[in-house]
Amino acid sequence: MAIAVTCLVVVVSILLWVMRPPLDLYTQSVLNLSGDPVQGRSIFVMNCVACHGQWANGKVGPSLQGVSDRKSDARLIQQVVSGETPPMPQFQPSPQDMADLLSYLKQL
Repeated sequence: MAIAVTCLVVVVSILLWVMRPPLDLYTQSVLNLSGDPVQGRSIFVMNCVACHGQWANGKVGPSLQGVSDRKSDARLIQQVVSGETPPMPQFQPSPQDMADLLSYLKQL
């Protein structure tokens, strides 16, 4: 029984991975760049501090501490640029700026 459950979980996981939506060109371009976390911190301070706090520990917006443990790089990019979660505005930095911001977020 345990083997059957394990096999089912593996098969479902593989299917979900294969059926995931393709990455858009913006996300692909960001993921192909190396980010600078120091520059990413500057971008964070200019654009995110008001809601997420000086040290990303939450304010109006949620804490971003350990956010890369909870979300994939692609999902973090989508979260930033989509504006899907009000009151967070839609924000589309250049691919390099997003790569820098992503590298900073991954350090939190």
